[in-house]
Amino acid sequence: MPTRIEQLSRAKPNLLKFPDRRSVYWLDELPTRSKNTTTAFGMRITSFTAFMQCENVKSSSLFPFVQSFKSCIEIVSTELTPRLEQLAQSKESSHFIEESRRSPEWMVSAAALKACPSERVCSLALPRMPADGWQPERPLLATLSVAVKNAKPSSRICQLAQPKRAKTLLTYCSVDSSAHAISVPITPSSRIRQLASPKQVHAQHSLARPVSWPVPDHVLKAVASERLQKMARPKTRQALFEGYDPYQVTHAARAATASPRLLELSLPLPRKCKGQ
Repeated sequence: MPTRIEQLSRAKPNLLKFPDRRSVYWLDELPTRSKNTTTAFGMRITSFTAFMQCENVKSSSLFPFVQSFKSCIEIVSTELTPRLEQLAQSKESSHFIEESRRSPEWMVSAAALKACPSERVCSLALPRMPADGWQPERPLLATLSVAVKNAKPSSRICQLAQPKRAKTLLTYCSVDSSAHAISVPITPSSRIRQLASPKQVHAQHSLARPVSWPVPDHVLKAVASERLQKMARPKTRQALFEGYDPYQVTHAARAATASPRLLELSLPLPRKCKGQ
């Protein structure tokens, strides 16, 4: 028996090796009928002898081609089981289904023609009345009467027809809009005028120094001291760990004396000490 690794190492079978495999074959003999099958198709071979002996066939141009065929296969009989015959029948409609009317006109019975409706049926047949207070829609352009056209408004109506004036003293407006204006002239106070005045420059304020300016003679003849020369030199910068020795011990650390607390903390834990 192959191992699991040998079984996995085998190539997968190609299931599409015979994609056009036929399901019907030409047989020279009748297949044996099995007892388990529900259908049996019998085929037999008929000879072309009588057909080829005809004078019309021999004299025709198709005789060489007809002569190459020796037999033909035809289906003789097909036997079906009672179950297959039952399944082949069309499905019958249920007896509960009622056929629809063939036309919109149908016969009305004499009892329906002579029937008298009751009071309840007559009340239900009446159209529904609108609710109390319902009024039809008003037309879009109402017609004005002659009295309305010739009426003259009173002074009170003319007063109410005037646009309402703004009660605010100052209306805030944007920079772009020019429609709003101050309704009442306002005189600013002295504090507002003081805050509205531009900020003055300080008395000791000096303007920006020009890029080029004359250098005095005593500056040109000055001699720099050693301290100025030392400070004028650029500072040498080194890398982060350039010249650093991690194992170097300072002199202060060599001469240091540990405190009793440091000595106590430096001792190992008692539970980790092995018994002597």
